Amino acid sequence: MLDPIELDRQYNPRAAVPEHPAFFARWRADSERARKALPADIDLPYGKSNSERLDFFHAGHPGAPLLIFIHGGYWRSLDKSDFSFLAPAFVAKNANVALVNYGLAPGTSLEKMVRQLLRAVSWLYKNDTAMRFDAQRIVIAGHSAGAHLAAMMAAADWSRWDPSLPDNLVRGIVCISGLYDLEPLAQAPFLKDDIQLDNAGARKLSPISYRPSLAVPMVTAVGGDESTEFHRQNTLIRSSWPSCFQQNVPMTGRNHFSVVDALCDQDHPLFQSTLSLLSAR
Repeated sequence: MLDPIELDRQYNPRAAVPEHPAFFARWRADSERARKALPADIDLPYGKSNSERLDFFHAGHPGAPLLIFIHGGYWRSLDKSDFSFLAPAFVAKNANVALVNYGLAPGTSLEKMVRQLLRAVSWLYKNDTAMRFDAQRIVIAGHSAGAHLAAMMAAADWSRWDPSLPDNLVRGIVCISGLYDLEPLAQAPFLKDDIQLDNAGARKLSPISYRPSLAVPMVTAVGGDESTEFHRQNTLIRSSWPSCFQQNVPMTGRNHFSVVDALCDQDHPLFQSTLSLLSAR
């Protein structure tokens, strides 16, 4: 295990990228423009708590696939509204986009967050007719902590969660700069007091502790300028889930925040790989 100082250096991207506030400000401005420009249902409730809300951006014709995006922020910050800027590129390619909120730490445990995402994905699947999308083409993408939650959705036993759901509910995942082994995070000084995980809890909530029952196609990516631990995490999920791994997208010259911009760049391989997952039947 790395010492506390090194854990913070490896896992705290805001410290590693001092210009990160500029990314957040640009994302919010672009997201506000996207919400004004696109047809969308904002703050749809998928559960009872105020945090259980999602935004749905419509492709404009029935039967289009659905991309569900789960935001990062180390399970303790950011909001779905910060990521509306991702929607226009996919809507332009005839894909619906759902952005999901969940409760944040320390008020919400990571285990509860996983259950909230299970509810959100279930709710979307069951409302395919009302939302006019193809429930056979649901792809989940996530960044950082959101990639952790996306991977947990790929590992979910859907019919056990709800007997009315199919085991192959998720048809693909895109995991960007994700966290799949939580044991180091449970000891990182900048984070541990918020996520409050002991080693047993960290193992229980680590995607590498599970093996998806089905080979859910998985695309991974990590910024070329990110720390060695983020690269280790990216390699770890691919080696842990060999039946799922489909492609690792090179992200040369990108940091932990600029990788997100690639997801909505129609000329970037990350966007194109995500679109290919959405287009598969």
